[in-house]
Order: sequence, then structure tokens, then C-alpha cells
Amino acid sequence: MAEPIFSLAPMQAISTLAFWRVMEKRGGPDVYITEYFRVHVHSTPERKILASLNESDFAKPILAQMIGTEPEYLVRTAQQIQQMTDCAGIDINLGCPSPRVCGRAAGGALLKSADLIREIVESLRPVVAGTLTLKTRVGFESEAEFESLLDLFSGLPIDGLAIHGRTVREKYQSEVHTREIAMAVEQLDIPVHANGSIVTVPTARSMYQKTRAAGLMIGRGAIRNPWLFDQIRQSFHNEEIYHPTLADHLRYVEDLYEEIASTSWQYEEVKHVQRMKKFMNYIASGIGGGEFSAEIRRVQSANQFWEVCHRHLGGSEPLPEEPTADGKLFCGFKELQDQTGYGPELNRVQCPT
Repeated sequence: MAEPIFSLAPMQAISTLAFWRVMEKRGGPDVYITEYFRVHVHSTPERKILASLNESDFAKPILAQMIGTEPEYLVRTAQQIQQMTDCAGIDINLGCPSPRVCGRAAGGALLKSADLIREIVESLRPVVAGTLTLKTRVGFESEAEFESLLDLFSGLPIDGLAIHGRTVREKYQSEVHTREIAMAVEQLDIPVHANGSIVTVPTARSMYQKTRAAGLMIGRGAIRNPWLFDQIRQSFHNEEIYHPTLADHLRYVEDLYEEIASTSWQYEEVKHVQRMKKFMNYIASGIGGGEFSAEIRRVQSANQFWEVCHRHLGGSEPLPEEPTADGKLFCGFKELQDQTGYGPELNRVQCPT
């Protein structure tokens, strides 16, 4: 079976240099994508995101993502980023469902403005030296909008398209619409990457079988399980799949804690613990019957943080196969897995091709 390209989804306040370094130690993706650079009339490229591009110490391509609505300012920012970094290309965010972002007609709200999307891409194409890609959803209100979006994308001078298989309205709380991703794979002459609810080896295999996408983009699943990219590779290579223990998971949390501290402008304990909670919401999912997640949300100090982590992690028991299907952080992955019949046992044993 051919192996897709694996990319780490751009996640605001998550896709940082510290997180990338921790991911790389555990295999990591083939391609990284930055948090989005906010673009407007007065904006300049955020230095912490520039640092992620300039200070990465691994030889993998990194795309710089931008979010905005004005072609003139997007062009200006793309030129600045390329002058300041060695990014492999520029990616435009057409999928962020944040009400604040959409309220400014940016992110996912751009899917309601086909003419503006076309103007943005055609303005950027002459100035982007590397790849020019889009990250989108299957519609704003409904997946029924995707056919017209597909017509739009087919006429744009882009080098790739990543599709989160949900609408903007659905945010992260629905099943993944794999049919629309498969339509794009079949009809477009550019690589299409599938995104949404890939949290285990079985869900990755199911997404690939349903869509035959050139790439798989993983976000929340990789926060929870940083070995996931290598596990999926092992699956495609028909190799025995590594299964981490809770002790491995504790070392991951320790590594992440240290890396984030080392890349912060100034270490402040309380702020650092709060920053770690952004990751722990996903890392704790599926462990301790919900108690781990509840307890970690209440900690305020480093001592409290590590007391809770050591109480729930550090043992020789295997990391639970799946996160908790809570309808908020992780949703739709069981339905995705069930679409092709791959079961959780694929995480443990060799996979048939």
C-alpha cells in the first residue's frame, strides 16, 4: 500500500517550536505548518512564529500559514515572511471556525466569498516562491456547498489543498465528511490532504481507504499521542506497531514542559502551568476515567501539576488506545473507524495491506 505524506495540522498556541521539537523526538510528521500569522493593515509577522521557522533544528519542510482578508496585506506579509525565513511555502487559512475570526470575515468565513478567495490566491501566486496551499473545510453551513467550492479550487493556481472534513458551523463536533474529501482527490490535479478525527492507527487507515488522499493531516490526535505518526508509518510498512506505556506518556509531558519553558521569553510558573493545560486537555483524554482531566484543570502550581501527573501516569500499563469520545475535544473518530471495519487491534499488531 502506498504511504501518504503526514503533516502536523496548524493549531493556534499549540503548533510551536517547542511542540515540534518534542514531536521530532518521537518520529514526527513529514511536514510542519505554523500557527497562523495574523494579517491586517498594521500587522507585522509575529516574532514567536518567525522563531519557529528560523530556529527549527530538523530538516523537514515548514509552511507558514497566514489568516486575513485583504490581498494587499497578505501579499506584503508573504513577502516579509519569505525574506525573513526559509519557509517551504505559504498556506492560507480558510477553515478556522473561531467566532472571533469569522466575525472579521476571515478564516472559515472566507468560504462565503469565492471571488475574494480567488483574488487572494491570484495576488499571492506571483510572489510565493515555494508552494502555495490552502487549508479549508467542506463548507460554511453545509457540506452541500462543497461542489461549488470544488469548482473554485479547481481553477486556482495552488499547489495543494488540505481539507478538514467538517463545515465551519460543525467546528469539531461532528462526524467527518469523507465523501467530500474523496471527491476532491478524484477531481483535482493537485495533492489533497485529509484532516479530521485521525486519532489512532485505525482512523488513519480508514481515512486513507475512504479518500485515497495524498496526505493525512493530524492535529489533536498527535497532541494526545506524539508517537502516532510513527505508528501509522509502521502500519503502512506492515511492521509491528510500537505501543507506548503510561510511563512513556509521563516522559512526554516532562519533555514538553521543559521545551516550552526553554522557548518562553520569560518563565513564570503560574503562566507556564496554564500554558501546559492547553496541551493537557488532549493528553489526559482517555486516562483515568475522566479524573485525570478534571484534576489537571484545577491545578495552579508546578507542584500540584506534577503531583497529579505522577498519580495518573508513570506506570507500565499501556496508554489507552483511544481518547474519550466526549463530543467536544474528540468527536467522530469512532464513526470514521467503523466506516471500514478497522478495529483498535491494529494499534497492536501488524496490518494487512
